[in-house]
Amino acid sequence: MKTKQDFPSINERAPEGFKDDGNSYRVLIVDDSMFVTKQISQILSSEGFEIVGTAKDGQEGLEKYKEIYPNVDFVTMDITMPKMDGVTAMEKILEFDKEAKVIMISALGKQDLVKKSLLLGAKNYIVKPLDRQKVLERVLTSLK
Repeated sequence: MKTKQDFPSINERAPEGFKDDGNSYRVLIVDDSMFVTKQISQILSSEGFEIVGTAKDGQEGLEKYKEIYPNVDFVTMDITMPKMDGVTAMEKILEFDKEAKVIMISALGKQDLVKKSLLLGAKNYIVKPLDRQKVLERVLTSLK
């Protein structure tokens, strides 16, 4: 009986969620939608990224960032959330840690807020509905 070793796959590639030292990139997901949080978690963890925390609004995201800092490599941040919006939360995270990498997540039609967040220091943005390939592209580009 043939085994998997008898059929090397030409499509196999290493997962992209690992740093050069072999450790996983650690991500904090901030989004008020449980569905979006779960979607991002599944996309990233399937590539080896480690989800070190989630938060349902900007205020909680800021507190969680401070709590897990420096053990976080980047944050995905929804723009529109209750209590504290994503742009304000990103600004406060960057005040706390000027090296923080924040990737904004936005619904279509929020281009003005996306532009503002990029000008204020966001590394990149992802538009909903989430597309697996685009999420991974934007995340990996932001980590370089």
